[in-house]
Amino acid sequence: MAVDTALVPDTGYVAGTAIDPLSHAQRLIRLAVGLVGGTAAVIVGLMVLTDVHAGYRVLLTVGGLALLFMALDNAGKLFRGPLFETGLWLSVIWVALIGLSAAFADFLPFTESRDASVTIFEGTPILKRPDLFSANPLGTDRQALDILGGIVYGARVSLQVSVLAVAIGILVGGTIGVVAGFFRGRLDTGIGILTDSLLAFPPLILLLALASVMDRTPRNMAIALAVLGIPTYIRLARVNTMVFAEREFVLASQAMGASRRRIIFKELVPNVALPIFSYAFIIIAVLIVAEASLSFLGLGIQRPDPTWGNMIAAGQDDFDRHPHLVFAPGIAMFLTVFALNRVGEKARELWDPRQANL
Repeated sequence: MAVDTALVPDTGYVAGTAIDPLSHAQRLIRLAVGLVGGTAAVIVGLMVLTDVHAGYRVLLTVGGLALLFMALDNAGKLFRGPLFETGLWLSVIWVALIGLSAAFADFLPFTESRDASVTIFEGTPILKRPDLFSANPLGTDRQALDILGGIVYGARVSLQVSVLAVAIGILVGGTIGVVAGFFRGRLDTGIGILTDSLLAFPPLILLLALASVMDRTPRNMAIALAVLGIPTYIRLARVNTMVFAEREFVLASQAMGASRRRIIFKELVPNVALPIFSYAFIIIAVLIVAEASLSFLGLGIQRPDPTWGNMIAAGQDDFDRHPHLVFAPGIAMFLTVFALNRVGEKARELWDPRQANL
């Protein structure tokens, strides 16, 4: 495809390259201001103004984090060029950090975050406020359980449930969608009716019904959430299969007498897989919120296993006096969902450019 070499108005891009609107000196000034001002605001908000109203401390801390982000953004554009995507790389780092922390949570030096009998025996203080340089950096809850450890173990549950649900959805829904898109006819019509019926059923009611009759284990929660995702993957796989089935390489294979099985598994599945996988990050983010919502309502994973949902539910009664009980798991969930959506959008851009340009 030919590239127009003319300047694109108001974008700063010329023939696929970018013109940085800020000079080298301006970037350095913003970098210095962001680092100094952001670090000072975060330290003052978290550790100095301990007797000030929590709302002012939160505003000061958020402002400091915004300045630090500005510093990182200017540093990235200064050393890697104006096309550097700071938000994307921070999202990748956060997803990797939360995933590794969840995987190796048993080996990390957390204080007790699941068994309240241990904290009572050890005399751990309850409702301890956050102190970044203490044994409980994010404080403790009403049972003296460590909040940071609970967040990490809650991440393990959320990722286990959502990733397993997406894997089941891709395997089952993707297979059905490829078959429907390739063979079409009555089979495609029947699968379409089934898919439309599942999509027309209120998802919250279906999810509550499944959660109420199944044991509340991560595996069963993943199966219940997978049922909601299967129709979406059927549609995605079907549409992409119909698109690739008309391509020259598939028609050539048919003309050479290749079997249907070979065409499906050698020609279609590898090409359909990437667009489907590009949606996996976004679906995982959606299912993390769904799992947390069920736990918050008391229909998901229950204590002593911590999840972000049941941690928020346990801290809502003390929100006025101890907002960290809700804010800590809530912010962790927000950052994880935001990062997964950001990475998912980039994956769609790379693996499914037709959808990214819609």
